[in-house]
Amino acid sequence: MSNKILEIKNLSHRYTKNWAIRDINIEMHSNEILGLLGSNGAGKSTTMNILCGVLNQSEGEVFINGIDLRKNPEEAKKNIGFLPQKPPVYPDLAVEEYLKHTAHLRFVPEKEIPAALEAAMEKCGLLHMRKRLIRNLSGGYQQRVGIAQAIIHKPKLVIFDEPTVGLDPNNIAEIRELIREIAQDRAVILCTHILPEVQMICKTVKMIEQGKLVFSDSIDAFNDYVEPDTLFVEMGNPPSIDALKAIDGVLEVEPKNGNQFRVKFDFHKNVSEEIISQSVKNDWKLKEVAIEKQSLDLIFAHLSGKVKK
Repeated sequence: MSNKILEIKNLSHRYTKNWAIRDINIEMHSNEILGLLGSNGAGKSTTMNILCGVLNQSEGEVFINGIDLRKNPEEAKKNIGFLPQKPPVYPDLAVEEYLKHTAHLRFVPEKEIPAALEAAMEKCGLLHMRKRLIRNLSGGYQQRVGIAQAIIHKPKLVIFDEPTVGLDPNNIAEIRELIREIAQDRAVILCTHILPEVQMICKTVKMIEQGKLVFSDSIDAFNDYVEPDTLFVEMGNPPSIDALKAIDGVLEVEPKNGNQFRVKFDFHKNVSEEIISQSVKNDWKLKEVAIEKQSLDLIFAHLSGKVKK
């Protein structure tokens, strides 16, 4: 088992009378990528602010690499790297100048700074951009500079907040791969609202809703939970609802507008193929059959008990 990098025990915070978060418990080890999800106002930002040392919690404890963040914040924060949603770069500095500045801010010893600069720029693919002004870089390269400042001091824990928002598909794929590489020798927390990012990068998932952890498990368990289980079906000559219900694997049929239906199905069955086959056989004049994917908002609602799955 790898070393424990992060330990959050019964973390709670309230700003006035109401609790923003309540009894949050998280553990992370090296080489782990954790997806932290939460809708607006769920408590995710409060958790992030406490974890980064910006806010003192009302109750509970946070340990970074075994160091109590509240009792020894300076030493604990030496083990944290953070990339906010908007990279905290100075556009009028060259890449190398900026990273040297952030190394000083992170108390990297002077004699170790040259090697730290080279390592961070090499990891993030910035060696050929070292003399370029940050303002002249593309969005993808500015994001790489932001990532480089987060790892310049070789932290044990790196936190990324929406690291691929606004990037083109090529840059998104490159940033995903970079995050995987960074996680090879440290723990990584990925905060995002983009469901595919979590599914493609993370090993474990934590979801916060209404200030509490409502999901905490592996990505495999998460994928099982969010597996789509409804079809949108439109036919020119539809059968009765009972005929649709009689198809193997169909659990429920909900009539929509006109000749449209929402079909709840057992995802272990090939229901869409069977509907297509029956439509051809019985001249139902199938116009459309499509899997309805769940949005994160709906997943949050399911997990918080606002609606039933």
